[in-house]
Amino acid sequence: MSTSVPTSNTLSAGRALEVGAVFLRLGLTSFGGPIAHLGYFRREFVERRRWLDEEHFAQLLALCQFLPGPASSQLGFSIGLLRAGWAGALAAFVAFTLPSALLLFAFAEFSSQLAGPWGQAVVHGLKLVAVAVVAQGVLGMARSLCPDAPRALLAVAATVLMAISTLPAMQLLVVAGGAALGPLICRRVVARQGDSFALTYGSRAGVALLLAYGALLVAALTLSPLLPPLGQMAGAFYRTGALVFGGGHVVLPLLKHAIVDPGWVSPDTFLAGYGAAQAVPGPMFTLSSFLGKQMYGGQGGAMGATVGVLSIFLPGLLAVSGTLPFWRALAARDQAARMLAGVNAAVVGLLAAALYDPVWVSAVGDAGDFAIAAVGFVGLVAVRWPAWVVVFWCVGISLVRHAWV
Repeated sequence: MSTSVPTSNTLSAGRALEVGAVFLRLGLTSFGGPIAHLGYFRREFVERRRWLDEEHFAQLLALCQFLPGPASSQLGFSIGLLRAGWAGALAAFVAFTLPSALLLFAFAEFSSQLAGPWGQAVVHGLKLVAVAVVAQGVLGMARSLCPDAPRALLAVAATVLMAISTLPAMQLLVVAGGAALGPLICRRVVARQGDSFALTYGSRAGVALLLAYGALLVAALTLSPLLPPLGQMAGAFYRTGALVFGGGHVVLPLLKHAIVDPGWVSPDTFLAGYGAAQAVPGPMFTLSSFLGKQMYGGQGGAMGATVGVLSIFLPGLLAVSGTLPFWRALAARDQAARMLAGVNAAVVGLLAAALYDPVWVSAVGDAGDFAIAAVGFVGLVAVRWPAWVVVFWCVGISLVRHAWV
């Protein structure tokens, strides 16, 4: 009697299915934004399943925070890659991203029904959600990323520059300035030491992936304005995903610059989508599904949503998979850690400026609006409300106020 032995391909396929099943559950239940996602991942993959030990999880997290792109999605992609190769990485990305992308597409599909007074009250409530959530993000990031006076001053300077400048490239200049000043003002920051990771590819593939990231960025910066509308949209989303440091809520100012300023999506539509993104699980970057659908007066359709999602996530995934083979040497350098510390402080300033304009300016019109947003903020920070509770609070009270008018 012969006993069949599973082949490596069979094992890899089985592990990819396993990865997909776990990340699908996370994609359906991971409310709370990118910081919460990291907690979900640690509990699931370090404590429960033991796919990673604590040190390797911390090293992966540090890498994803160092690179541009959505840190939680990059971390999930990397865990899938280490667990089951490229099939596992793809399974992790699709399973974690698809639920929220579909929900936000559906919101965009039916948002035209929000044109009446009651619908506008709902939209206004979602804008107030954005005020509370972005304010919480600014506070939390300031506490963790600006723990000393030099970094706090750098964040304040970044906020002021963003508030007074009209230069389209100011976001990039602020991030570059943070990287340049980091080694000077963050001398106490020391890099973590750690081991390398077991990968199915080596440094040559890593170089190819990083070259693809750079080549696509150059094309998005130089060639996309010459392309048809769909190509221009892909370039705008790719630039955003390639140049945003910190992920999550930090994508707000860059998306505003890339999508709202050219007139492709109105500020009200943009903030309504951002508010709706707080009510769904999964990564914040799936806001691109809503925006892609709403492009050009709602004519983007399913193709626009698909292009938006793939274009904004692709650079971060290329960056993390291309850097992984070199991470051990990079992580050991104190200068790299100090540059990252400076970038993170500058990012806090970017987000603080976005909290005022467009979030606060577009949402808070009177004392009642301020009170609703303030209660939502206190609920998030002090009471630990889930994000969906804040959505129900802000939208519900906005509807009640409309009924009393």
